[in-house]
Amino acid sequence: MNVNMPHAHGQRMGGGRPPLRRRALLTLGLVAGAVWALPGAPARAGEKPPIRIGNLAPYSGPASAYSAFAKTEAAYFRMVNAKGGVNGRKVEFISYDDAYSPPKAVEQARKLVEQDGVLAIVQAVGTPPNAAIMKYMNAKKVPQLFAATGATKFGDYRNYPWTMGLSTSVYHVEAAMYAGYIREKFPNGKVAVIYPNDDYGRDIFEGFRKALGKDYDRYVVATATYDNSEPTIDSQMSKLKASGASIFVNFSTPRFAAQAIRKAAELGWKPELQIVNTTGASIPMVFKPAGIENAKGVITATSLKEASDPRYRDDPGVQEYLAFMKQWYPEGDPTNNQNAYGYMCIKLVHKVLEMAGDDLSRENIMKQATSLKDVRLGLLLDGVLVNTSPTNYFPITQMQLMRFNGEGFDPIGPVQKHDVKMYD
Repeated sequence: MNVNMPHAHGQRMGGGRPPLRRRALLTLGLVAGAVWALPGAPARAGEKPPIRIGNLAPYSGPASAYSAFAKTEAAYFRMVNAKGGVNGRKVEFISYDDAYSPPKAVEQARKLVEQDGVLAIVQAVGTPPNAAIMKYMNAKKVPQLFAATGATKFGDYRNYPWTMGLSTSVYHVEAAMYAGYIREKFPNGKVAVIYPNDDYGRDIFEGFRKALGKDYDRYVVATATYDNSEPTIDSQMSKLKASGASIFVNFSTPRFAAQAIRKAAELGWKPELQIVNTTGASIPMVFKPAGIENAKGVITATSLKEASDPRYRDDPGVQEYLAFMKQWYPEGDPTNNQNAYGYMCIKLVHKVLEMAGDDLSRENIMKQATSLKDVRLGLLLDGVLVNTSPTNYFPITQMQLMRFNGEGFDPIGPVQKHDVKMYD
């Protein structure tokens, strides 16, 4: 990953691209002589102090594919700073590697809050790391804003008012859509499910189980789990094939989602329906490694436009994203939806910072984040809007089923809206 490292004593950064580093520290727009929120480093006369925000991402480890989010977000703030910043303030975006490890996430979150003095931690990646830091963040009353996870626990506004998730999928909503599709189209289907043995996997699987309700045991004939440290899931896939299931539900993270699709083909298992959750429905990261032919016909759900889809060739939101990638993150793959997701989310962070104006208190950041009304973002599907309130911490609850045709995704039915009432 390309990282910009500040010179000693907060001097202005040079113009060249810095080298790849395992420990990711992305510090953007550092004003000469000023390091915001650190004692003894006041802003230069006549210049507003910068906004310092933190981030955690897995630049190493089994979920390193998700580091694409943070790399895109760092590039976005390079662009913002080049255009004058947010309300006249440059943004410092400090991102540390947590290797998708909960203990490491806690260590790095403490560093961001207690040493770097960040205003908020935004877009920390993944359910397990975010679950590990949420008690600490709420005890410190530091916004854990737009955490990159769709797990339902991050909408618990009563017990964790400083934590809000942001995903193109609330996992219980997504899982309910798959369960509904199976009920409607495959009433006699036999289902096999694989999911990771972590907070994310258990959450989306529980949503699927609850959506099937009393019919769960009639539909589901086999389940398998895996740990993220496992090299392969070959044995799990052999078990699922042996169950005789006619429907394969793949709730895996990208590396294992690709393995599962490929292994099913190698085993000669040809389910009449394959479902891959939105987390694993990436053409370059999952379907290509799995074999495009093996992935044809896979069904997923999303609320995000596919930048490579010909139908969006002239779409203004997609064109804006592609232009950004070309100018500010040319080494990134614009067809990778991990990058598109990062771009979409960081635009919402940008909006909240703009709405906050000069009141950059942590309380005001959360006030603005819980006051979003019918916000349109260019990469979201038409009809999908962002809404939050002090009692709604699920910004996106609309999705559309899609079928992979070998090149892009064909929509199945209309955009569906689901109200999440877990914490009402």
